Amino acid sequence: MALSQLFQNFTLSAIRSLEIHSIRNAATVSAFDIQHKTPVTRKFNPLPKAQYGGRHTVTMIPGGGIGPELMDHLKEVFRVGGIPVDFELVQVDPKTGDSDDLEYALTSIKRNGVAIKGNIETGSMEAGVLSRNVALRNELDLYVSVLDCKSYPGVKSRHSNIDLAIIRQNTEGEYAMLEHESVSGVVESMKVVTSENAERLARFAFEYAKKNNRKKVTTVHKANIMKLSDGLFLETSRKIAKKYPDIEHGDMIIDNCCMQLVSNPHQFDVMITTNLYGSIVSNVICGLVGGAGLFSGKNYGDHYAIFEPGTRNTGTAIAGKNIANPIAMLNASVDMLEHLGHMTHAKILRSAIDTTVNVDKIHTADLGGNYQTTDVIQNIMNLVLEATKSMKWKPLRRTLY
Repeated sequence: MALSQLFQNFTLSAIRSLEIHSIRNAATVSAFDIQHKTPVTRKFNPLPKAQYGGRHTVTMIPGGGIGPELMDHLKEVFRVGGIPVDFELVQVDPKTGDSDDLEYALTSIKRNGVAIKGNIETGSMEAGVLSRNVALRNELDLYVSVLDCKSYPGVKSRHSNIDLAIIRQNTEGEYAMLEHESVSGVVESMKVVTSENAERLARFAFEYAKKNNRKKVTTVHKANIMKLSDGLFLETSRKIAKKYPDIEHGDMIIDNCCMQLVSNPHQFDVMITTNLYGSIVSNVICGLVGGAGLFSGKNYGDHYAIFEPGTRNTGTAIAGKNIANPIAMLNASVDMLEHLGHMTHAKILRSAIDTTVNVDKIHTADLGGNYQTTDVIQNIMNLVLEATKSMKWKPLRRTLY
């Protein structure tokens, strides 16, 4: 009897231990398997950015449309410039509903810490199909998007000498993906604004302004109508602004903001926006100073960063025609180099881009020119080669162009 009781106690103990172990190690559902995930800051120690022998490894996601051809040009520019970055190529196919490719991309970014990407076109307009771009930003908690818009003197535009930055909330708002058809013909879409994300976005914006010697921050909102959601966003910005007395803070309703951008954009310095408003404002200002082909976008979280063209356009209609403007993607690569600490390489490449656009005026059709993509790339590579001669940085092989 004693032996039987002992065996029973041992069995119960083992079962309880197994149950506790199972709870602690329970499987979790990935963010892009759920239609919505408002990001919660993850408390963990990230791996350092992948670096081997002084060379960084960066995840490269070409995306759709013109993305693959621009990535090929980018790799050639890096090769010619002797830039110490290796790319881990990950294809994310927008036409498939399979999430495996996105899982691979996330694993790669979490390993490398940094990615450069083209836009991943959503292959379906059906409800419940989550944008891969949104999934990446949500899963990696890339809560802020930065778009620097500075006029190129060599590009004709409606306004000159524009220099402003758009700091956009990147993971919630209308992009929270909370939509459903409650009854036939009636669709409800929820807008999510949290004090935590609004606060860290505002803090990022004011720190950005302080670091870059900018004097004014404007919060863009619609709090006169959406009193709770945009009201929270605005009040949070005002609260954070009090901690930065040397930086002027104001606010503007999104309707008026769009009109003011078109008529008098020089009044703006740094703008804080929610997700949807940021998308609209970014396209408006890029249209004023040269179009979607010039400016890059930076996506930051506490642990990871992704760099991409600023307006997130796929460019499917011009893919494969050798007419796409590569400047936005090249500017994204410069931002990436600065983030990785390769400041000399970034300076050389940025100088080559500026000279090509402003001095040599090698412009593609979107800027009013008649040059092809490869003409722009070749000119930039020639300038990079000239700048690196004295530094003894040699390309790995002859250029293909």
